[in-house]
Amino acid sequence: MFTEVTVGGPLSNNKGINKLGGGLSADALTEKDKADIITAARIGVDFLAVSFPRSSADLNYARELAKQAGLNAKIVAKVERAESVASDEAMDDIILASDVIMVARGDLGVEIGDPELVGVQKKLIRRSRQLNRAVITATQMMESMISNPMPTRAEVMDVANAVLDGTDAVMLSAETAAGQYPSETVAAMARVCLGAEKCLASTYPVIVWTKSLMILKKLLRCLQCILQTI
Repeated sequence: MFTEVTVGGPLSNNKGINKLGGGLSADALTEKDKADIITAARIGVDFLAVSFPRSSADLNYARELAKQAGLNAKIVAKVERAESVASDEAMDDIILASDVIMVARGDLGVEIGDPELVGVQKKLIRRSRQLNRAVITATQMMESMISNPMPTRAEVMDVANAVLDGTDAVMLSAETAAGQYPSETVAAMARVCLGAEKCLASTYPVIVWTKSLMILKKLLRCLQCILQTI
């Protein structure tokens, strides 16, 4: 692979590579990942996250390796590749093969671009709920709290809107792993979630219609029309 530097900066080894539009050929599971699954089985973890899955085959392979190691953990699909959200069919394929979906906005945003990420995040949350899978929204949710004791208003709204969209969980990364205010960040995020959930329950109800419910709704409307004509 040949690249041209357009914006220079520090570069070190062992870093991930992304390409706008996707298409990288690297396997989802490396040899280290396979060894880590054995370690995870020894520890007895409850959840096993798979990075950069392209399709259900990657997730099924991870699940099989876990079972061979004696681990019955839930599989979390970190949706990070453009290929995994390229179509409704590709998205459903990933969701149905996993137990939990993570909207990993950092790498996914690099591969599909920020403008596309907006709709994809909402669609992943909605579709995961329709298919009865838990969904996590992650990446830079309270990034400023790495070095500041309070979140920005934009971060507050980001977390709240994810809750209003129907996400089951919101995730912190560097904020708590390397930040100066880890406990304050967790507390701030929890308060925002509670505020959003209160709004969700009272003034902003979210109704997720599955295909069956939508059909039932249409049938009820037809029945009402028939009754009105009798």
